[in-house]
Amino acid sequence: LEMMMMMGFVTSVPTVPVKNLNGSSPVHPALAGITGILMSAAALPVCLTRPPKLVLHPPPVSKSDIKPVPGFGHCCRKTTKKQARKGKTPEEVVKKYLQKVKSPPEEDCTICMEPLGGPSGYKGPGVGPVSRAESVGRLAQCGHQYHFQCLVAMYNNGNKDGSLQCPTCKAIYGVKTGNQPAGKMEYHVIPHSLPGHPDCKTVRIIYNIPPGIQGPEHPNPGKPFTARGFPRHCYLPDSEKGRKVLRLLLVAWDRRLIFSVGTSSTTGESDTVIWNEVHHKTEFGSNLTGHGFPDPGHLDNVLEELRAQGITEDDGLMEK
Repeated sequence: LEMMMMMGFVTSVPTVPVKNLNGSSPVHPALAGITGILMSAAALPVCLTRPPKLVLHPPPVSKSDIKPVPGFGHCCRKTTKKQARKGKTPEEVVKKYLQKVKSPPEEDCTICMEPLGGPSGYKGPGVGPVSRAESVGRLAQCGHQYHFQCLVAMYNNGNKDGSLQCPTCKAIYGVKTGNQPAGKMEYHVIPHSLPGHPDCKTVRIIYNIPPGIQGPEHPNPGKPFTARGFPRHCYLPDSEKGRKVLRLLLVAWDRRLIFSVGTSSTTGESDTVIWNEVHHKTEFGSNLTGHGFPDPGHLDNVLEELRAQGITEDDGLMEK
């Protein structure tokens, strides 16, 4: 380009000639820009358009325009520190979900990779000896079989919340809860429409979690954790399906499953608050980051991600 300018071929650099700003064009903006420069150098006509604009937030909304979400008798939900545990031992929790296996099959336990007919390969702390009759168990709902000691060790390495998740098929036994730190979730309707949802207003969710000290359920108990980017604003269409998703997100919030403490996949920072596998849209009026609208499959994807956390539409019916 410098050489071309020195030779007098280019007097000005045009803006990126992208006609379709919605991302459906197969032409990469950088390639389109180079093409435009070469075309202008050859005195060919160039179609000039404005580059796409990132719209993270809606236009300003006055307090009087913020309304409760239809069908919800509240607009804020707080979580406190971890709820008190029930006084069951890990062995008692695991036994609750197991059926006894008289003659183990000739296959390996997929936790320790040792034969089910032999002893558990787990040699770590916290698991006492068991009788041969109790050495292998079948999870009642899905039927997968494991060494009893391996399941207890797996439970001890998890959140120890009274629930158990099959490591093979991810079936959840009991009520799964997470290690989301204390915080506040607000939700209300604002009088603007999301791209792709022109026929309804928008539900805005505001999550706020302050930094703090990690508890026993976190990766490094007693060590501080950071909380970047809060309050975080997220958006759903104020449609029947959007409100269904909101009800289930409230269940996930109460069960401390929306956020977790760990290592950020974007910054690499450890001991920080991160999203926990339930995707949210944080870009209001565009979709340049992939976290915006339009996205026709978004609500169904979120419902599927919530099901993977053990939250179904039946839980939503109980949410008032």
